[in-house]
Amino acid sequence: MQDGDPQTARVQRVFDEWALGGRAEGMENRHGPFARRGFDWLEVGAGDRYLDIGCGNGYTVRWAAAVDPSVSAVGLDLAEEMVSLATRMSEGLANASFLLGEFPSPKLEGGSFQAIFSMEALYYLPDLDGALAEVRRLLTPEGRFACVVDFFEEHEESRRWPVDLGVEMTRLSIVGWREAFVRAGLDVCHQERLENSLITCGKPRLR
Repeated sequence: MQDGDPQTARVQRVFDEWALGGRAEGMENRHGPFARRGFDWLEVGAGDRYLDIGCGNGYTVRWAAAVDPSVSAVGLDLAEEMVSLATRMSEGLANASFLLGEFPSPKLEGGSFQAIFSMEALYYLPDLDGALAEVRRLLTPEGRFACVVDFFEEHEESRRWPVDLGVEMTRLSIVGWREAFVRAGLDVCHQERLENSLITCGKPRLR
């Protein structure tokens, strides 16, 4: 998305409002169990570099930072208020850091992350295939990616969300998410639906 794009501005405004209104903590509490399931599949270990795309208040970044002091845990978010909140909540964790900006980001080096995570973020991007291809580029050959969404076709209640929020969102089926991973060069190693959350996990396909 380019600077000044209405979609970018609307998504940023929504999440800034949520951060200021205290909704970030509610999202952490509601999404936490499903996020944890995907996060645990990543098996973050000592010395790893970890990235959360659309990190919100940074709770999974703090999980990764707590694994070992040698982990470099990075969160990226479009909303300035979310990044400010995440930074404040992560004080004292020297190995946790946060970047303000869109994804894909020129600030991120290819082939440098052993673990990448995203919770309820990728469907806001206008080019989902491009975003997943960027995830593939950022991962090391042995890296892992876990994506959790609750906006997908089999979750009927989510159908009205784009209208309610006033933003465009990409709504795929469970099979559609698997196929999008494959198109991006990711082998789907695990996929499951837990209540109204869909977890899809993959690794770079060896070429």
